[in-house]
Amino acid sequence: MTNQDLPSPELPEEEEEEEGGDELYEHHRIRANKKQELLRIDKFLMNRLPHSSRTKIQSAIKAEAVQVNGNPIKSNYRVKPLDLITITLPEPPIDFKVTPEPMELDIRYEDESLLLVNKPAGLVVHPAFGNWTGTLVNGLAYHLSNLPTGRNGEIRPGLVHRIDKDTSGLLVVGKTEYAMTHLSQQFFHHTIERTYLALVWGVPKETQGTVRGHIGRSLKDRKVQAVYPDADHGKEAVTHYKVLRSFQYVSLIQCNLETGRTHQIRVHMKHIGHPLFSDATYGGDKIVYGQRVGAYKAFVEKAFEVMPRQALHAKSLGFVHPVSGEFMHFETELPADFEAVLAKWEQYVS
Repeated sequence: MTNQDLPSPELPEEEEEEEGGDELYEHHRIRANKKQELLRIDKFLMNRLPHSSRTKIQSAIKAEAVQVNGNPIKSNYRVKPLDLITITLPEPPIDFKVTPEPMELDIRYEDESLLLVNKPAGLVVHPAFGNWTGTLVNGLAYHLSNLPTGRNGEIRPGLVHRIDKDTSGLLVVGKTEYAMTHLSQQFFHHTIERTYLALVWGVPKETQGTVRGHIGRSLKDRKVQAVYPDADHGKEAVTHYKVLRSFQYVSLIQCNLETGRTHQIRVHMKHIGHPLFSDATYGGDKIVYGQRVGAYKAFVEKAFEVMPRQALHAKSLGFVHPVSGEFMHFETELPADFEAVLAKWEQYVS
């Protein structure tokens, strides 16, 4: 990899991940030559990455994004001959810029290091092919435009995880290089607490349980994900669920994630026979439980109109604040369409 400036995690051109942040991407791999003189790692990287500031490099080192020979180090580490230095970040490197756009953001918390935003369903999180403008990142770039890290339209710092366009709920955003990297490490090590609410077809036999299965792109259709029995395909994924309310034909469930794979909840629930209500991608946009005729069919079609997207909401997030070290927990209410479809099912079964 060429030695260029140290970037912040930016935006992948692949489809959105439901609760991303578990994966780290190598941005730089530098091998010291055999005649390398002993030199502090921060000075060494400043020489090799001329467009990166010393502050940015030291923040990356502090957050363990910089490793030498596979191990995290401190800023006073002295590079030795043939040392292998790698820099890993939570997003693939992308070389385009985003135009800041004024946007009404539902910000639930903000300080100098981070902010929490409640994303509405229908809003694309980050730019990608076909959606270069009007995304949450465009709005965040405008909101953060007065910060040093928001100059020249660069998308940084920013998101350390993502939720799908048609999923609503909470996202945490890093406002400094260090906060972003610190948060991404928490996602990578599965210490972030994430709770989702989902309306699924049917009633699981067990009122609570765990779904384990490697998730990767379907071998039949690369636009969707599938569950595989072992690591030959996909990556390990673990979802814990609990049934909160049963409506005979559908159930409101709580999901807590250990991992954050692409479409994880949607794929896992389909895998156990309970796809999310109104999820067109994974078969939840048709009647899965109950007769497909008469008044029931008409009722379900009306319910689809009330909630024409997958019934999934990122309800809460818990994490350690990058600066204070305090554990912080945030919750958000169900959006109107979710509340409305629950009310319809409550009325129907009663």
